[in-house]
Amino acid sequence: MKRKVTEKWVKSQIVKTLKQFEAYYFFPVASGYMTIGVPDIIVCYQGKFIGIECKANGNTPTVLQSKNLKAIQTTGGYAMVVDETDINAVSLLLNQIKLMD
Repeated sequence: MKRKVTEKWVKSQIVKTLKQFEAYYFFPVASGYMTIGVPDIIVCYQGKFIGIECKANGNTPTVLQSKNLKAIQTTGGYAMVVDETDINAVSLLLNQIKLMD
């Protein structure tokens, strides 16, 4: 039987990639003063804003999370949903940004 992957594991794999690229990142902490639906990881890489929503085991973003990801893209940032099947999408995006400079 295949073991289920956790969202925490997905986040840890993404962080490894972000560190390799020396990208700035942080995890917004949910509190009573924070807007809900903010992506799990906020990244700045070579002046580009990236919001990453992490999922696992076929889970999908909530309506509010999707709305925030779309708002990031609409205003010129990059937004992505990453799960255990496409963690390499982060390095692909960062390489693409790197080549823009």
